[in-house]
Order: sequence, then C-alpha cells, then structure tokens
Amino acid sequence: MKKQTGIWIDSTKAIIVTLEDGKEAVSEIQSDLENRVYHDKEGDKGSFFGGQHIDSQKSFDERKKHQINSYFKDIISTVNESDELYIFGPAETKTKLQQKINGEKSTIASKLKSVETADSMTSNQIIAKVKKFYNQK
Repeated sequence: MKKQTGIWIDSTKAIIVTLEDGKEAVSEIQSDLENRVYHDKEGDKGSFFGGQHIDSQKSFDERKKHQINSYFKDIISTVNESDELYIFGPAETKTKLQQKINGEKSTIASKLKSVETADSMTSNQIIAKVKKFYNQK
C-alpha cells in the first residue's frame, strides 16, 4: 500500500499526517523563524561598528533565509519516504516549500500531487482534509 502524506504548513509549524495501511500518524515540526527585524541589542536603525553602519535588515534577511532552508530540510527529510505528497496551508510558506521540493535533485518532486490554500485548522480538521484528499482519487 502507498504511503500518503499531507503537510499543513505555515511559518510557525508544519503538521505532517501520514496515511499507511489504514493507519494515520501525525507529527509536528516547529520552525525557528524569526518574524521581527530589529532586536533589542541592534537598536532601531541597525548598528554602528566603528565608522561602518551595519544594516540589521540585511543580517535579518540572511538569518531568515538560513532558518527557512533548515525548516524545509527538516520537513523534506521527514516526508522523503512517502509515495505521494499533498501540501496545504495559509500564506506563502506552502509555495516556498513547493519551490524547494521542485528544486531538489531527487525524486520527491514527482511525488507532489497538489498544493492548496487552506485556513488555520485544528489537528482533527487537518487529518480529515488529508483523508478526504486521498480518498477522492
């Protein structure tokens, strides 16, 4: 039997539902993404280091890029053994994950069946949506 996986994702966490042999398994991956630009120690307009001005926006963007790549790697390594993938969630994190999967040099991109927009949901709603998606086929 196929191992079917649904991923509900936003910038704070990913809830992964795996259906296999009539059983469901649910796991959660928390993201470490920072959502604010300025930190207490950096002041309001960046930092001055000697005669140089360091823009905290640049360092924040770089840090966030590394954090999101790490978050997506965790998710992809968790679902790598799946036969089919279904991604859904609010905002743009789901499309960024889709782009990351399509950019991977592995067979995981061919396993991606659908990417859809969905509101915030409870765990039970997420499980029901994944079951409904795979039963429609």
